[in-house]
Amino acid sequence: MESISDTRYDSNYVTQLLLDIAHEQSLESLLQTFIRRVMAFPQVDLACIQVWLIDRGDLCSTCPQRPNCPDQTHCLHLVACGTNSLSASGANIPRFDVPNTRMPLGAGFVGRVATTGQRLVLNASDTRPAELAELDWLEQKGIRSFSGTAISFKTRVLGVIASFVRAEVPDGARPWGQIFADHIGAAIANARAFEKIQRLKSQLEQQNTYLQEEVVDAKAFGDLVGQSAALRQIVSQIDLVAPTEASVLILGKTGTGKDLVAHEIHRRSPRKDHPLVRVNCASIPKDLFESEFFGHVKGAFTGAIKDRAGRFETAEGGTLFLDEIGEVPLEMQSKLLRVLQEKRYERVGSDRTQHANVRIMAATNRDLKKEVAAGRFREDLYYRLNVFPIHVTTLKERKDDIPLLAKYFVDLSVKELRCAKPRLTRAAVTRLQNYDWPGNIRELRNIIERAVILARGGPMNFDVPVTDAVSLPALPKSIREIGVSQEVFTEAEMQQRERENLIVALDKSGWKIKGIDGAAELLGLKPTTLLARMKKMRIERSNS
Repeated sequence: MESISDTRYDSNYVTQLLLDIAHEQSLESLLQTFIRRVMAFPQVDLACIQVWLIDRGDLCSTCPQRPNCPDQTHCLHLVACGTNSLSASGANIPRFDVPNTRMPLGAGFVGRVATTGQRLVLNASDTRPAELAELDWLEQKGIRSFSGTAISFKTRVLGVIASFVRAEVPDGARPWGQIFADHIGAAIANARAFEKIQRLKSQLEQQNTYLQEEVVDAKAFGDLVGQSAALRQIVSQIDLVAPTEASVLILGKTGTGKDLVAHEIHRRSPRKDHPLVRVNCASIPKDLFESEFFGHVKGAFTGAIKDRAGRFETAEGGTLFLDEIGEVPLEMQSKLLRVLQEKRYERVGSDRTQHANVRIMAATNRDLKKEVAAGRFREDLYYRLNVFPIHVTTLKERKDDIPLLAKYFVDLSVKELRCAKPRLTRAAVTRLQNYDWPGNIRELRNIIERAVILARGGPMNFDVPVTDAVSLPALPKSIREIGVSQEVFTEAEMQQRERENLIVALDKSGWKIKGIDGAAELLGLKPTTLLARMKKMRIERSNS
């Protein structure tokens, strides 16, 4: 068998190899290029070459090396390998080509190099060191030497390059191993830095997209506007739970402002300086839930043309708001539960485990207890989410807030629609309060926007029906008939009451017909209509 010492290294080949790995911006591409080119190295009969990198312990529960691992927080991960007709054929012969292989730091040849940072070269012609004597499989495969070199960058050991050669390594060839390791270390550091930049860029792009969606959605609810007892109760609950890390389940009908409650909890929490990412579970196709939540790698499925960060990764350090959580498919709920319990997940198509540092909030308009009973929602996931439930009341349960909400939405609509500011009259507000609001705050916002456009700077008129369940305020009694109770009025009596009601409004406004606080505004009439009725009823201001 020809020895390495019998030939020279091709300097051009080596130079081109080092240049190629230096230009790689992906760690995976860098390692594959290195393995492929080294395996094709001229005049070197490599049986196997491996690249091990130090990373967090992630397979400890199933790793066969766990009893021999002194520190289960970190270990060596086999991230790339190349073999030349070498595979396991015996019970005691280790596998060279299993990507998810783990090795404890300090264990064996490779583990020792990673711990000491010192290069280790062993030749079969040496005075049979104890290590070689113990590994009979080396001779079985015709392996004559082992070389292990620490991959370092700025004095920090990143991993190990291990090679098994069917020839002995002469002293003159030994510097090449360190040269390769040094260049690989710098290239790995550069590739990791570039991947981190790309990951942060992708995360920022995703956050920007989600924040734009949030701005649009938040406009439908404004801010926490109102002073009703129902709203004060919600604010009290927000103040209690916001400083904690507890999961929150926000319950309420569509359009009540569940999004806004989630925003307020995040804004008042220690995570306020990190992103709040909203996932509308109702709008995600069933087959894309896993990719949407956890992201995917390039080529994971048809159409995955590049790596994409999921919502969990985008919300890293912040809050993830799962809106319409009841729409998550049952088969996806188990994977979601695993992330909530273990704080770990993998992108679709990747075996790299990532840590999820996010707070979870969820919202639904469904009765999840009934969904659990019907078998459509996992009971364990329900209890994991329902640590601190907040029920958001409907608008008809907080009608005292309608005047403040109406004023807020008028000002917001004027600014956004660039319309002349209309007048919100007392009569108009009373009409809003007399409506049942099946569409809740979202409906209120839409009706006010339409009225702002139609008003053209004048008094606002709301075209909303009055439901039978809501009682209209009683008409004021005649000032001449206070204390007189009648159930039925004749036409003449009704006309007299209307005339006297107009006089009351005129007296209250100082006989000001139009404008703010004018009689027409108090009555909810157009000024021209009021003048016509005054003329018909011969109502004139007395000079006395």
